[in-house]
Amino acid sequence: MTDVSFIVGIVGNVISILVFASPIGTFWRIVKEKSTQDFAWLPYVTTLLSTSLWSFYGILKPDGLLIVTVNGAGAVLQAIYVILYLTYAPKRTKLKMVILVAAVNIAFMALVVLVALLGLHGSIRLLVVGVLCVVLTIGMYAAPMVAMTAVIKTRSVEYMPFSLSFFLFLNGGIWSVYALLVKDFFIGVPNALGFALGTTQLIVYLVYRRMTPLTKDEPIDEEQGSSHHIGKLEMVPKGNLIKGSSLPKQSLPRQNSAVKLIKALSMPPLELHNLWKEQDSAQENGAKNTSLK
Repeated sequence: MTDVSFIVGIVGNVISILVFASPIGTFWRIVKEKSTQDFAWLPYVTTLLSTSLWSFYGILKPDGLLIVTVNGAGAVLQAIYVILYLTYAPKRTKLKMVILVAAVNIAFMALVVLVALLGLHGSIRLLVVGVLCVVLTIGMYAAPMVAMTAVIKTRSVEYMPFSLSFFLFLNGGIWSVYALLVKDFFIGVPNALGFALGTTQLIVYLVYRRMTPLTKDEPIDEEQGSSHHIGKLEMVPKGNLIKGSSLPKQSLPRQNSAVKLIKALSMPPLELHNLWKEQDSAQENGAKNTSLK
C-alpha cells in the first residue's frame, strides 16, 4: 500500500508542479516587455501563502515528504512570480503589493510557525496547521462556484474556461486518492471537495457550451434557480460572440468583482490572465467600432 501511495503521490507532484509552472509564459512576456500590463498579481500572493502553509504542514507530518516537495516547489515558483511582478509593477501597484506580501506571506506565516513550534505540541500542532490549510484550500476550490452561477445565468461559458474546470477535477482527484491511501483527513477533505466541484463544473460546461447566450430582451428562466431578472443583455450572432458581450450591462461591476475573486482564489493551473486581457481588448475594440459608426 505504501508503494501505491508513493506512486500516486509522485503523479500528484508532477500534475501540481506543471500547474504551478503554467504562468511561466506570462512572466516571460512581462520580463520581455518590462511591464506587468493588465495581469493580476493577487493570485500569486494567495497561492504563495497556500503552498507555504502546506509545506510547513508536510514538515510537521511524519512521512510528509511528498507534501513538502510539491508545495515547496510551488512556493519557490510563486515567490519568483511575486518578485518578478514587483520588479516591473507600477509604483502604485507595487506599494499595495508590498503591504499585502508583508502582512500575509511574511507576518502571518511567521506567526503561524512561531505559535505552532513554541505554543503547541504533539498532535495539536499538526491539527491547527492542518485546519488552516484546509480552510484556505476549501476557499480556493469553492470560489469558482461564482463562475458556475454566471454560466447558468447568462448561458455562456465565457466566464468558466474548460481548463479551469478540468485541472480542478484532475488535481482534486489525484490528491483525493492519495489522501485515502495515506488516511490523511486534511488532504482528503478539500481535495475531495475540489474533485466534486471540478466534476460539476465539467458537466455545466458541457451542458452550456453549445447553448445560445440570452438574447437582448430575454429574461433568465425562473426555473434555473434565479428569482430576479439581470437586465437586458447585448447579443451577437452565435459563432461570433465577443467575450463579455453576453454579460448583463446593469450588473457588470458586480460581475467584474466576482471574476477578480475567482482569479484571486482559483488555483494557478487555471491561468486566466490572458483570457481577461483578450476580453478587455475585445471590449475596447468593440467600443472603438461603435464610436466610428
